[in-house]
Amino acid sequence: MTEKILILDFGSQYTQLIARAVRETNVYCEIIPYHKAFEFEEGLKGIILSGSPFSVNEPNAPNVAIHEFVQKLPVLGICYGAQLTAKEFGGRVDKSNKREYGRAKMQIQQADTLLSGLSENSQVWMSHSDSIVALPENFAVLATTESIPIAAFKKTSTDTHPLYGLQFHPEVYHSTEGKTIIKNFLTNICGCSADWTSAHFISQTVADLKEKIGNRKVIMALSGGVDSTVAATLISKAIGSNLFGIFVDNGVLRKGEFEQVLQMYEKLGLNVKGVDAKEHFYSRLAGKTDPEEKRKIIGKGFIEIFDQEAKLLTGIEMLGQGTIYPDVIESMSVHGPSQTIKSHHNVGGLPDSMKLSLVEPLRSLFKDEVRRVGLELGIPEEMIHRHPFPGPGLAIRILGEVTPEKVALLQAADNIYIQGLKNHNLYDVVWQAGTILLPVKSVGVMGDERTYEFTVALRAVTSVDGMTADWAHLPYEFLADISNEIINNVRGINRVVYDISSKPPATIEWE
Repeated sequence: MTEKILILDFGSQYTQLIARAVRETNVYCEIIPYHKAFEFEEGLKGIILSGSPFSVNEPNAPNVAIHEFVQKLPVLGICYGAQLTAKEFGGRVDKSNKREYGRAKMQIQQADTLLSGLSENSQVWMSHSDSIVALPENFAVLATTESIPIAAFKKTSTDTHPLYGLQFHPEVYHSTEGKTIIKNFLTNICGCSADWTSAHFISQTVADLKEKIGNRKVIMALSGGVDSTVAATLISKAIGSNLFGIFVDNGVLRKGEFEQVLQMYEKLGLNVKGVDAKEHFYSRLAGKTDPEEKRKIIGKGFIEIFDQEAKLLTGIEMLGQGTIYPDVIESMSVHGPSQTIKSHHNVGGLPDSMKLSLVEPLRSLFKDEVRRVGLELGIPEEMIHRHPFPGPGLAIRILGEVTPEKVALLQAADNIYIQGLKNHNLYDVVWQAGTILLPVKSVGVMGDERTYEFTVALRAVTSVDGMTADWAHLPYEFLADISNEIINNVRGINRVVYDISSKPPATIEWE
């Protein structure tokens, strides 16, 4: 039985960070909207209440039955969760005189298991506009800051399980010892054994897949990316050749990628069919220049090919997908089912007539956890740590019409750039890199001849999650070498530029 911590989400921008902090201690957790019903099942060890953009004093402020929770399990309220706890037990929460935001130094007023191992004046991160001004009866202050008289507190009566509140965010980077507080809650207060590791996840997931799938057949679209490859490897461990993988060459992959990925799948023992559909895509992309139209053509073309290949197989009942936990979280809304933030479907738009049930072995993992599981499974490191690559591939890195000739040109230039990054130990320094073929020709001189050829832009960014990104400050000498190598070796390109735009205001991809 896997131990679990439940995180009730009140809409905080930091809720995923709470989950990541819990997972880093090798404890499994799940995020659910605060209003979603749940069972106090075996293995559930504690509950964390998240922050929120709401005020607890608003008429329609989110609320949960903390009184009932703490009768059964330890509870930790963070920011809004702490304020709600104080209010529900009879304390007082008022608007602060000023918005309390940013770093603060915490002074421990009473020794407690939750704060054990912390240094004096530990830095914490505040982000709230309300403050707890009076604690309920049978509650005690554990810590203060210069501006917050009640930064951490606990319920002192022993008629329930432990109940704690923090008016700061221990889950964020700026709370320098916040992870220690979370670990204390998980291991010392909830009694979690902290044994949820990659190896544990693999053995349990394979066992669960065997039970769920049985002798049925599963079809899966593979992209060569991390998520689909790790998901396929897990499913294959459970059902072997009853997994039928489809890897489509849409004509806009990186140079040699189709052959390289198929070879890797073969080494991993996956049952994958490679489908050369380049002409199918090229014919539909001919004459198209609008970026959104190109994206839709790639997406629709993939579905058409996948459907064709599925019809050649018999007895397929299930569809494998590389859905990961952020996709699942984004599909839930703390404001109720009528206001779902984002629906998610990894393959997207598959015909309803296929009537397949889903198999999503990674839906509980964050991206970095997927990578760790992949390495544990023996998937090559260069595959696990590949840069993100857009679904429409090079079609949106060729500005304007996509033709086989332009694809070959861009593949050659991009291959020189990416290999150069690897050879100079720069590949892992950047989050994503790529080459863009511009719809611009310019005059050049090669030897005694004038040329009139294409321009490419090199793009490299640093980022954590792709939501924001800064341009990578690659060495000038490296850029000069790559520029020379591209111009000297790729006939048809005579000019190389480097993109120094950040996101925002620019995007990572040009289309």
